[in-house]
Amino acid sequence: MKKSIFSAAMLLLSIFTTMCFTACGSDDDNSIVAKPVISDIEVGSDHDDSNNRKAVRGHDMHLEAAILAEGLTKRIDLEMHQEEGATYEIEKSYTTGKYIGVRNTMFHEHIDIPEDAPLGAYHLHFTVTDQLGQQTTVEVEDIMIVDDDDVVDDDHDHDHDHDHDNV
Repeated sequence: MKKSIFSAAMLLLSIFTTMCFTACGSDDDNSIVAKPVISDIEVGSDHDDSNNRKAVRGHDMHLEAAILAEGLTKRIDLEMHQEEGATYEIEKSYTTGKYIGVRNTMFHEHIDIPEDAPLGAYHLHFTVTDQLGQQTTVEVEDIMIVDDDDVVDDDHDHDHDHDHDNV
């Protein structure tokens, strides 16, 4: 008698477990959500075109990108660091505001470049995390932090040495 009660209980437990796993498994096929997509990145100073991959220390750097996050954006993280083993970093995170909780957005910000930022080449890591925890990171290489003197003023490139003819 004890053996038949035990066997019946095990059979019911087995059927219940099988039903749970079968029910859970069928829902997963319909709920696949793609990782976030980052495209059309522009990085640059406002002194030249907006995608010149230059940033002037002591000023801001234009940063723009199209974001598509089917799982809705949870956070955006920016990390810009020096190349070749140096340790200087600029970091910024967005966890509230117009970019959060949306599926499709155009990220457009001006990131402050501190006056004490070392000159030279940098990499930018642009990371989008959706509300499902999925992440996509895009790396932009060869961004140069320069001094204000190193940026050519395109609106003022004519020659001031004129030969004046006296008539």
